[in-house]
Amino acid sequence: MKANKISIVILVAAAIVLYSCALRKSEPIVGKTFTAKNMQVQHGQELYMKHCQKCHPGGEGGLGPALNSTPAPGFLKKLQVRAGLGTMPSFNHQEIAKEDLKDIGKYLKALKHF
Repeated sequence: MKANKISIVILVAAAIVLYSCALRKSEPIVGKTFTAKNMQVQHGQELYMKHCQKCHPGGEGGLGPALNSTPAPGFLKKLQVRAGLGTMPSFNHQEIAKEDLKDIGKYLKALKHF
């Protein structure tokens, strides 16, 4: 029963990721520079640049889907980071700690409202 629930969550996450790969609702920011307003967002930005920027440049689609316009809830995004899927690598707690993952989320939220 528990394995079925995990399978369903993974399938839903995969469907959202695949759906979001086909969408690009926002355009890249041109001529603007993002400045972090607090230390957590700044830390999240540093971690994002280290782990995520290559595939999700500026939160937009690249090798991976756009993150700025993805309607997926936060827990599914965190599941995706931990489990990986398709070309998305998985990141364990030693690579990206729980608090670091929260800071990345805060950075993405700040970037989305930039």
